[in-house]
Amino acid sequence: MATTNDLKNGLVLNLDGQLWTVVEFQHVKPGKGGAFVRTKLKNVLSGKVVDKTFNAGVKVETANVDKREMQYLYRDGDDWVFMDATTYDQLPVPNAVVGSAADYLLENQSANVAIHEGSALYVELPASVELTITYTEPGLQGDRSTGGTKPATLETGATINVPLFIEQGTRVKVDTRDGSYLGRVN
Repeated sequence: MATTNDLKNGLVLNLDGQLWTVVEFQHVKPGKGGAFVRTKLKNVLSGKVVDKTFNAGVKVETANVDKREMQYLYRDGDDWVFMDATTYDQLPVPNAVVGSAADYLLENQSANVAIHEGSALYVELPASVELTITYTEPGLQGDRSTGGTKPATLETGATINVPLFIEQGTRVKVDTRDGSYLGRVN
């Protein structure tokens, strides 16, 4: 348990049996009436964002969420198996929890896995990853970076848009948040 005075960004709260992360908060002391705390909360599982106001000094239940750096090992049916780098414990993570991170995840790659009471809540990748393009239409003479874009398939199977001059076998940097092309890697 914590009070609203202890709120900070990234803190995970347990409200009505659901886990919410504090995205931002603001202590408000109006000239008339009691102080209160205005927060923006994000649901850990669904990603839904809501605004919630608490009276100052009210007790809120915090959840113990452990973020660990883990290494992705292999796929086992509908589960993705991750290994804790310090204890070498293996943790199967369901496909639904991995979600869109699956588009940019290669074997032996590191990722942060948030764990609450022994089960994985979500998988967080670095902001960008380097992947190889396995298929794209060949570029033509005269295609430049300011031209347009074309679809390209990455080694993970995901498809992104790349500039026309990018060829098959090129290593590219990809933004894991929105799947955008960031540049070539030498």
